[in-house]
Amino acid sequence: MSSSATAAAVSQNDTAVAQKNYKIVQDVGNFAETEANRPDFDQEKPIEVTKSPYPKWEYGQGVPDNGASLVQKHHEIDPYAPDRPMINNYRLLVSGIAPRPVGFLSTISSQGQKNLSPFSYFQVIDHDPPMFIVGFSSRPGRVKDTYRNLKETKECVINTVSENMIEAVNASSIDAPYGVSEWEVSGLHEVPSTTVKPSRVEESVFNIEGKVIDIKEFTDHQQPGMSLAATVLIKATRFWVKEGTADPEYSHIDLDKLRPVGQLGGVSYGRITSTFERPRARWAEEVPKSQLLADLDATKPE
Repeated sequence: MSSSATAAAVSQNDTAVAQKNYKIVQDVGNFAETEANRPDFDQEKPIEVTKSPYPKWEYGQGVPDNGASLVQKHHEIDPYAPDRPMINNYRLLVSGIAPRPVGFLSTISSQGQKNLSPFSYFQVIDHDPPMFIVGFSSRPGRVKDTYRNLKETKECVINTVSENMIEAVNASSIDAPYGVSEWEVSGLHEVPSTTVKPSRVEESVFNIEGKVIDIKEFTDHQQPGMSLAATVLIKATRFWVKEGTADPEYSHIDLDKLRPVGQLGGVSYGRITSTFERPRARWAEEVPKSQLLADLDATKPE
């Protein structure tokens, strides 16, 4: 057997082993039966605004629960410990860092193949310039089509996900064979973009056209049979907001119109049913109101 054939055989074997140990996709049993016993989703439920948890909170007070939040101690975890399965880190992170926005990306390959897929590791990181980051975790075999497309064409559209879209968005996460369009699987509709080639999702309240400006691949962490982990930095080139969902200046989207969905642990999603407000304070305005701040202000370096 030639060296290239041997390498291919080893690679296939490594991928098979990695696939067997890959437990990100959770087995939830007969989910239809489980869900049948739950209350119906109320699509007309209004978002109420309540008081904050401690509206009479004062500077230096910490958490006003009589020390209840200090009773339980923390358990230290080494995420790289030899006896700690990777899946434990995944489940810990997605259940502990929540809610997370859904990064719903439409991309296109250099051959014109379209892709539409949701991502868990996604966030906006700046507004001037508008910047976003998407994380691609390692997986058995080749990298995800979205990542390959971003490397090839360096363009995408980020589409927001509202409550009424979640079934279609979740369907687009299926491990469809290469060449099968997630647009058709989901039934979502394409509309043209202006500054990039990938289409926008017409059902989304907010679309962001963007171009890749940097990619970081974590080659030092690659395991046999697994693809590279990577993060992609994306700069927005155009915004699209549905008419009737924002103020006249298009500077604020109405939460009741956006109805965002957040990702939680396991296969759970969350919706916004209640909010509260906390204004950001200014030091100069708050010092005269608080003896603690006044004492701290008096000790600051000149």
